[in-house]
Amino acid sequence: MEKRPLRIACCQMNSTVGDLKGNAEKILRFTQQAYNAGVEIISFPELAITGYPPEDLLLKKTFIDDNLKTIKSVAKEIGDIVAIVGFVARRGVKIFNSAAIIHRGKIKAVYHKNILPNYGVFDEMRYFTPGDDSPVFTINIEKFCYTFGVSICEDIWQSKGPIPKQAKKGASFIININASPYHIRKVTLREKIVLKSARENNVYIVYTNLVGGQDELVFDGQGFVISPQGKVITRAPAFEENLLIVDINLPAKKNKDRADFDLCTREKKHIPILLSKHPSLEEEVYGSLILGLRDYVNKNGFEKVVMGLSGGIDSALVATIAADALGKNRVICVFMPSRFTSSRSEEDVKKLAENLGVELITIPIEEIFSAYLKTLQPCFKNTSWDITEENIQARIRGNLLMALSNKFGYLVLTTGNKSEMSTGYSTLYGDMAGGFAVIKDVPKTLVYKLARYRNQQSYVIPESILKREPSAELKPNQKDTDSLPPYEILDKILKMYVELDKSIDQIVKVGFDRKTVEKVVRMVDLSEYKRRQSPPGIKITPRSFGKDRRMPITNKYHG
Repeated sequence: MEKRPLRIACCQMNSTVGDLKGNAEKILRFTQQAYNAGVEIISFPELAITGYPPEDLLLKKTFIDDNLKTIKSVAKEIGDIVAIVGFVARRGVKIFNSAAIIHRGKIKAVYHKNILPNYGVFDEMRYFTPGDDSPVFTINIEKFCYTFGVSICEDIWQSKGPIPKQAKKGASFIININASPYHIRKVTLREKIVLKSARENNVYIVYTNLVGGQDELVFDGQGFVISPQGKVITRAPAFEENLLIVDINLPAKKNKDRADFDLCTREKKHIPILLSKHPSLEEEVYGSLILGLRDYVNKNGFEKVVMGLSGGIDSALVATIAADALGKNRVICVFMPSRFTSSRSEEDVKKLAENLGVELITIPIEEIFSAYLKTLQPCFKNTSWDITEENIQARIRGNLLMALSNKFGYLVLTTGNKSEMSTGYSTLYGDMAGGFAVIKDVPKTLVYKLARYRNQQSYVIPESILKREPSAELKPNQKDTDSLPPYEILDKILKMYVELDKSIDQIVKVGFDRKTVEKVVRMVDLSEYKRRQSPPGIKITPRSFGKDRRMPITNKYHG
């Protein structure tokens, strides 16, 4: 058996859920680009036709019908190249997460995903029926024949999946199409899993991943090809569309009498190998937030975003991300000082807005706040100042931002981080009011790291913001530590309780003070009702709030 090169392309495509026409046009555009580059087989992400995840659109018969019409229309435009495209197949009343294998105007074969994930953000058993076949396919080019298998995402994560069966049937390479959502350092985990499978089954694995933002999820791309020896041959960049092309020297038998696909021989110019480096942790997270925000804004048709700028680190980071993601002309910042706002906050806000080049509007809230207090005075007589008056200020600010949103069609960005969302250190209908929570899954300690990382690229966030002690400035001399443990301690406890599901006893055994742990756990549990009413935000940790973690609001268990 000789080894002959086969030119393969991974199309790292940014599809949009429900945009069947737009997704189809992208598929055809990339296919033509690949054909012009001499590519013989091209793969697109999981459910590239529908976008991922389509969720309950899959319960609509017309959506499935239109998806089927779209894949057929795409197939008609495919020429002398083998294209593997994710779509939804149907058999009777059952639907399947599938890959169409297309050549010369026809869908020549369909592969159904065998293993359906039903954990974390995945809910595929709600919709799909699992496939039960592990087919292989053959391609004839000139005098040589190649054998390959097709699989979809989770199929390669499980040892009981179709890859070993396909290898035994003679496949020398596997095309694996994915919609694998991002979380910190997930690409390392992916490559470890795929590397193991490639070695164990003695096959090349072509890993094609989706890229783009979809509500809370970000797909980072970073597709790659791994050799049977476990070496990454080529890797696509993170957080951007890319057509990754590579020549692989594959075992090729002499031409069979009949193959699934017969391709014409074409002249091919040399293609340099792309081997993108993994970004640093801060670069990776920052890139995910940029892409997640940009796609949420653009795919939902917003021209501009509006947000409150307080002089604190959280709003400073969100404003910076927004300016980087959308451009300074699409970001409106609003400074809403109260009687408790320091002059330092005002100076920092103005400096940050100037550095970013964004529009800054100042709307003092003292007059409105005084009117609230006067109106409520008869009801509040014989009571002392407490969190109620603090929250009124936050709700005034939320009201003003929503008024600007209603009047001008801006999307309101909220600025709360994961540490605050976990403990309920936020005001319902106040600083939680808005359409998108950019750093909802970013712990406070990471907020600082991201701000410093961004300043290393170009200095925008004033050092005074980075150095000042966090404060909501809703009462005199207020500090976050009045209500919360220091963030260095808090974030470690939250990681163990929220992300790792550790009990109070288990967290205490690590070395944390029991009273502190019990306080944090109680705050997390009692704040579930707030989180249910919060806007969607970008997932960057292995376990975010929302689809990842679904806890009851009414809950007497605290441990």
